[in-house]
Amino acid sequence: MAVQKSKVSRSRRGQRRSHDALTSKTLSQDPVTGEMHLRHHMTPDGFFKGRQIISRNSEIDEE
Repeated sequence: MAVQKSKVSRSRRGQRRSHDALTSKTLSQDPVTGEMHLRHHMTPDGFFKGRQIISRNSEIDEE
């Protein structure tokens, strides 16, 4: 079992934890539709980088 050699001060402990804060997810806006989406993901309508990748209407018609 690991046992510390000496006490870690509050300052040193805080410095170690300085990068542990949670950050919000980065969102992007599609240039064509204006929809918000996660970076490197397509929009719910099937657009990515301003181009339509997946047509949502054709999936509904096939069923």
